[in-house]
Amino acid sequence: MNSQQMGQQHYTSSSSMHFDTCVVSCVPAELTLENNGKKEKLKGFNLKLKDTILFPEGGGQPDDHGTVGGVPVLRVLRQGPEAVHFISSALEEGQEVHIKLDWERRFDHMQQHSGQHLITALADTMFGYKTTSWDLGRQRSSIELDTATVKPGEMEALEVAVNEKIRAHIPVAVNLLSIDDPAVEKVRSRGLPDDHAGPIRIVDIEGVDANMCCGTHVSNLSHLQVIKILGTEKGKKNKTNLIFIAGNRVLKYAEKSYSIEKSLTGLLKTGADEHVDAVDKLQKTVKRLQKVTYCDTVIFLTVGEEKGAGLFLLAGPENIVTEVGPRVSELLQGKGAGKAGHYQGKANSLVKRAEAEALLKEHSCKLTAGEE
Repeated sequence: MNSQQMGQQHYTSSSSMHFDTCVVSCVPAELTLENNGKKEKLKGFNLKLKDTILFPEGGGQPDDHGTVGGVPVLRVLRQGPEAVHFISSALEEGQEVHIKLDWERRFDHMQQHSGQHLITALADTMFGYKTTSWDLGRQRSSIELDTATVKPGEMEALEVAVNEKIRAHIPVAVNLLSIDDPAVEKVRSRGLPDDHAGPIRIVDIEGVDANMCCGTHVSNLSHLQVIKILGTEKGKKNKTNLIFIAGNRVLKYAEKSYSIEKSLTGLLKTGADEHVDAVDKLQKTVKRLQKVTYCDTVIFLTVGEEKGAGLFLLAGPENIVTEVGPRVSELLQGKGAGKAGHYQGKANSLVKRAEAEALLKEHSCKLTAGEE
């Protein structure tokens, strides 16, 4: 994207949430969207505006969403020097329209993108690791580093360094330079797109990094709040993927982690520090029970609170387990599956555990019941 796509004021600032402009063209079009792994074709219209504040997909950053004239914008793509907005219903050529930006989505992208610039700059400065690509994912983002491995302690040191920069309240500025400006040669870049036109856009983290970039960014590193490096994964040949989250995503990650921790505490009846040991014990118990071959014995194991949710396992003669497994699951208001003499699942209520035991006794001459 360049300055021909949006007014210079809005192009250099990522904080504009409303804007008035007019329709240049609106023509019928189709768009393929992916929803829960399934591709769906939508009919709509490709809209071009005299000016826009909606960022088109590019540079590793997803596009903005919002409304134009009250009509939802489902996608924004770059076609040469122009931004094309895909909308569900038509607008008239020449019509004056109001753009409203989905700010929550934009600000999330700003935090992740500026976070990537900061991590990339310091990974290079501290360890000589160059960034070869990056991806802004829906839940977490990844940076591809040009190294086969990272040394122990490096990611921890990098996380400390990036958060020190955030706390230092360092300004982030956007500058527009002509393509023949000598200063362009001094900035970090992975090259310009073939169809680039107009001035070069430089994102400058004062005293830290200057990078050629078309994306949207915070105006101060303090707006990132915090960055958490979740770890690294093996990437493509001789590459390493650094996984991170920034800003509000860290808060959401903490909230979700606590919710999972609380649920596990209820199911396993142990403190958070003992969850791993409790699950390990449960897995070993299941494996031990799966080796049981007594022809007249049905083993019934449950894990969880007496009147709450939990897990259950049946092991014994295949004909008995196959017959009563679904009935036990129904009594426990749960879902389960099984094969080869084993049936296990999740129970939404263990209140009728005694009734399940009675049912099993009716179908076997010996019952071994257990509760963890």
